[in-house]
Amino acid sequence: MKVLLLLVSLCLFTFNAYSETRYISADYLVDVTNGKLIESPVVVVIDGKIGQVSRQDKIEIPADAQHLELNGHTLVPGLMDMHVHLTSNANLHGYKRLASSVPRTALYGVTSAKATLMAGFTTVRNVGAPGYADVALRDAINDGDIIGPRMFVAGPSLGITGGHCDNNLLPSEYKAKGQGVADGPWQVRAKVRENIKFGADVIKFCATGGVLSKGTKVGAQQYSQEEMNAIVEEAKLRGLVTAAHAHGTDGIKAAIKAGVTSVEHASFLDKEAIKLAKKYGTYFSMDIYTTEYILGEGEKAGILQESLDKERVVGARQRESFTQAVKAGVKMVFGSDAGVYPHGDNPKQLSRMVRFGMTEMQALQAATINPATMLKKSDELGSIDVGKVADIIAVKGNPLDDISVMEDVQFIMKDGVIYKQ
Repeated sequence: MKVLLLLVSLCLFTFNAYSETRYISADYLVDVTNGKLIESPVVVVIDGKIGQVSRQDKIEIPADAQHLELNGHTLVPGLMDMHVHLTSNANLHGYKRLASSVPRTALYGVTSAKATLMAGFTTVRNVGAPGYADVALRDAINDGDIIGPRMFVAGPSLGITGGHCDNNLLPSEYKAKGQGVADGPWQVRAKVRENIKFGADVIKFCATGGVLSKGTKVGAQQYSQEEMNAIVEEAKLRGLVTAAHAHGTDGIKAAIKAGVTSVEHASFLDKEAIKLAKKYGTYFSMDIYTTEYILGEGEKAGILQESLDKERVVGARQRESFTQAVKAGVKMVFGSDAGVYPHGDNPKQLSRMVRFGMTEMQALQAATINPATMLKKSDELGSIDVGKVADIIAVKGNPLDDISVMEDVQFIMKDGVIYKQ
C-alpha cells in the first residue's frame, strides 16, 4: 500500500512540475513585434512557453497561483546578441592569448556564459571559437550541465592564409595556422562541411582584414568573390545562416553580393554598400561600443600597438556608418563583440545605438525580434507572444524613456526557468 501511495505521489509531482503555470505582472511590457508599449500587462507562462498575454483588468489571477508581481518594472523579451565570443577572455589579447589552450578557453566559457545570461541575454550567436569549444559550451548548456544563454555557434572562423582569421603572431618555424584557414573555392567548401560535421550551426568567415589581427589591413578584402560565393552557397545547401567579418567597403559589398546573412562590423560603408544591403535584405551587426574599451583598456589587456592605431581610425568611422545605415533603413541586429571587452557588459551598447541614431524601440528590436527573424526562429524566439518560448527579462523603470536601465536587469527567465529575481 505504501509503495502504491509513493508511486501516486511521484506521478502527481511529475505532472505538477510539467504543467507549472506562472503569472507575471508588471507596469509595462515592450511589444517589439508591433513596436508599442503595453500598460499593466500580465503574462501567463505554461510549461516554459507563453500561454497568454493580457492586461491586468482583463484577466483573473487565481488566488493560489504562482504570481510574480514586478511593480515598477517593465517586461522585455530576453535579449539576443548576434556577435559574441564566449570562450574569449577580454583580459588576454595579442600575445597573451597564445598561452590559452582550447580546454582553458572552454572552461572560461562557463564563466562568461553565466555572466552573459545574468546580463539579460538569453540567446547569443557565437561567431568563432578554437577547437569547437563553443560547440561543447552550447551542448553543456543544452544538457543542463551549466547555465548560460541559448547558443548558435560557428566553430573556427574561416579565413585566408595570413588573414584576419589566421594566427599571425609567430614566425614561420612554429608553423602556426588558424584552424579555419582555407584558400580557394573547393577548400572553403570543404571547411564549411567540416565545421558542420563537428557541430556548427552558423558559418562565419573573414571577408576583410581586422583591427585585432597582426599584419592585416582593416579595409583590405581577403576572400575573393568566387570564394565568398562558395562559402555562402555551401552553407545554404545545409540550411545554415552565414556571417561575414567585414570592415572594408569592397569586402562588405562582395559579401552582400555572395548572399551572406549578416555583415559584422560594417565599418566603412558607402552609399552603394547600403543600397546593396537593402536590395539583398542583408543584416548589419555593428559593435559600436567596443572602441571605448579597446582605446581605454586595450593596452593593459595586451592589445598590440598596431591594433590600437587601427582602432583610432575605425571606431569613429564605424559610428558614422551606423548612423547612415539606420537612416537608410537597413536591417540591423545587436552585435557586441563581447570577448573583446568583458562578458556581461553587453547591454552598454544599447545606449550607444540610441546615441548614434536609433530610437529606444529600434534598439530593443535590434536585440530581440530582428535577430530571431534573421536566425529564422521568429516563431519561437524574440518577443513576448503567445506560443513562444518564455524568455522574459524585467528592468526598473521604462527603457523607452531611458535605455540605460537595460544595463541593470532585475529579473531573468529563460525557457520558463527563473535565473534572477
